[in-house]
Amino acid sequence: MKKVNIAILGATGAVGCEMRKVLEEYNVPVGELRLLASARSAGTLVPFQGREVAIQETTEESFAGMDFVLGAVEGDMSRRFAPAIKKSGAVYIDNSSAFRLDPEVPLVVPEINGADAFEHHGIIANPNCCTIIALMAVAGIAKLSPIQSMIACTYQAVSGAVQAGIAELESQMGALAAGEKPVVKTFATQIAMNVIPFIDAPYGNDYTKEEMKMQNEGRRILHAPELKVNCTCVRVPVMRSHSIAVTLRTERKVTVEEAKAAVAAYPGVRLIEDYEGRCYPTPLDTSDQDLVWVGRIREDLTDEKGLTLWCCGDQIRKGAASNAVQILMSMI
Repeated sequence: MKKVNIAILGATGAVGCEMRKVLEEYNVPVGELRLLASARSAGTLVPFQGREVAIQETTEESFAGMDFVLGAVEGDMSRRFAPAIKKSGAVYIDNSSAFRLDPEVPLVVPEINGADAFEHHGIIANPNCCTIIALMAVAGIAKLSPIQSMIACTYQAVSGAVQAGIAELESQMGALAAGEKPVVKTFATQIAMNVIPFIDAPYGNDYTKEEMKMQNEGRRILHAPELKVNCTCVRVPVMRSHSIAVTLRTERKVTVEEAKAAVAAYPGVRLIEDYEGRCYPTPLDTSDQDLVWVGRIREDLTDEKGLTLWCCGDQIRKGAASNAVQILMSMI
């Protein structure tokens, strides 16, 4: 297979580091790997495929000669460098929210709508982590009958707030164990021994931006413009891997047996019926791997066409880095 030149924009962050790890794990045929970050990280050496690669400061000229750029930066930085990436001729696979709702930019989960990636105009967007995990869990059912609506409650790990979130939970747990008062910096209130039912900024309708992503992005990925999603996002004191409770309504009644068979057969998904004596996965089960685990599929007691399920997935991997690398692999 022909080798390709790949840059990672935001290479020193949690997702950027994971992208480098996944590229190596997946044996992607990388010619040059260009690791781009801020000036303070420039010169730092990191291992990749048996060699050391130096991190470089990001500039407008950093993308020359690249075939693909994997974006692992916030939306403002993504918008800043996207024109230079497109000008270089590289395909930009962006993990930020900057272009997810742009009708000219495909929003892709390879197992669900991978063909959309080939309609790109230089940029392909990676969906929100919870959107990816939830839609992977229900995509097999959607092939049996279109999904009309979903009610979702997310239980999101602190690593969704990157390194600062992890550090805050660790610090607060240590303080509580020592009988000290926890310091609150990253989250709105103490996260240790607590849950916070508000993630991201207000959307303007009493929901948050994070909560609206599952509907707005889900419509594009499932090609279901009328899909309705009611979502509540909760930060929980878990280090890694998000969990989501989903209740969905299909156009026709799908039995539990049909749903289980469809979930079990869907690529990238693992049906859990008896795992270590449990009928459900947990965040610890699903961390540091790429499958979305699904369990507790049962009838919705409020709607004869409804089903309820529980799913977990690693939001740093399948919810971000691995999904981007899988898009890249489909393109080569």
